[in-house]
Amino acid sequence: MLLLAMRRKMYFSELQKALGLTPGNLGSHLKKLEEAGYVRIRKVLTRIRPLTLVRIEPEGEVALYEHMEVLRTALKRLRAHREALRPSGGL
Repeated sequence: MLLLAMRRKMYFSELQKALGLTPGNLGSHLKKLEEAGYVRIRKVLTRIRPLTLVRIEPEGEVALYEHMEVLRTALKRLRAHREALRPSGGL
């Protein structure tokens, strides 16, 4: 999702290569994201062959940034906890 948020839209083959997933695995993940309304998947005709284009939807971007905020908060708490466990002032 982050890659799509940065690029706005990508061909299926570009996503597959960038993520190192099999076509089946990527297709399965994208289907779930599409069902949630986070991405839009459509076929586009080119001179050579049809290609699958994946575009992030506004709902997907909102969900991504909300999830990133949850992760930031968790990381901040983890760092604070780690600092609290650290011995102070000793050698």
